[in-house]
Amino acid sequence: MASCLSILSLPHREVGSRKIRFIYLVDLESFRLTECPNQSRVVPLFLGADVLSDTGSRIENHPRNHARFSKKELATKLRFSSEFRFEGLKVSAAENSLWFYSIQGLFRVAFEMYSKQDQLAVMENLQDIWKSQMNDSPLKPHYYLNVYHDSSAPLSILDIPLKHNPSLHQTDKEMRDACGNEAADTSVDHDYCFSGDGIHNDKRQLLVPRLRQKLHSLEEQLSSPSQSFAEQLDTILLLVECVDQYMKGNLEEKDATVAILALLTAKDWTKESVYSSYLLTSIGRWLGEQFHAANSSISHRVEGFKVQHIEQISDLPPAEELAKELFPEAMQALLLHWMGLCDESTLEQRHCEYPILLLILEFANHNLITGVAHVLYSSLICK
Repeated sequence: MASCLSILSLPHREVGSRKIRFIYLVDLESFRLTECPNQSRVVPLFLGADVLSDTGSRIENHPRNHARFSKKELATKLRFSSEFRFEGLKVSAAENSLWFYSIQGLFRVAFEMYSKQDQLAVMENLQDIWKSQMNDSPLKPHYYLNVYHDSSAPLSILDIPLKHNPSLHQTDKEMRDACGNEAADTSVDHDYCFSGDGIHNDKRQLLVPRLRQKLHSLEEQLSSPSQSFAEQLDTILLLVECVDQYMKGNLEEKDATVAILALLTAKDWTKESVYSSYLLTSIGRWLGEQFHAANSSISHRVEGFKVQHIEQISDLPPAEELAKELFPEAMQALLLHWMGLCDESTLEQRHCEYPILLLILEFANHNLITGVAHVLYSSLICK
């Protein structure tokens, strides 16, 4: 491999409205961006950032999601040698690693997090790849890749053979023997050695003029005497201030919350039907992801509580005290408002119904505490 910094451009596959970049894992230490015609034992891996894009999951939560799928052996973190850089991707020079998903992992994400239309696009465009990779070994948590096998032949991901038995323990010599001279000389430079910011600069050049156009349009609307939006000015100002803070990198959770709530209450978004509200579905999905991610810390707290109260397990505190001690406030707030128990006028009813709320929290978090929860769970499972 040449000693110069190699800037590689990942190939991509268009899946409906999505563009999902990918690489081929050759063995435990090497990868390629094109498939060798005589080499079938490679595994396509799909860039995690593209797999999770437009799923309603915030970017700062992507590492958490990657780790979750990694535990299921459907995702892996690839750490690349320091000589490799990837066009259009911001990667820490110290870490130089990216998350990738197997085709099975991509399908799992699609059916958990994509819209039905995007799920259909995945099935239509990638089912052949899924079939061809059915015998792939589970992914390891991470790989260190320091060998890049280049090829001058163009790659089509559709060309992956339908039947093969990939082995990630294949040696570099085996790979060279299979591919012949085409991949034997990995010391020469390749077409990806160039300088520049590539896709990142292109995206900036595309978006900045559009942002300026939008800002100019807003200024014109504010200056126009014919425009009547006095009631909207407070919300507009909140949003602009949040954008300003976000660009400066100092947007606080409280300020973001105020702006989001202002948008949520700006109009009746669910007046058509609560059954088909895109807004409620997206918020519900996001909340579910946050609560699911908190499961391990909740389990730890519950186990600690059980150890401390092992002698008084049949004489536990009231349901409301248990819920406040063991479960996040946000979960309780959601259920209290959902059950109509949030007003001062419902204090007595809340006291009566809190055991139900506690049961819901126990079942939803897979952490059983009360005797009633254990009995009900056993009864339901047996049926």
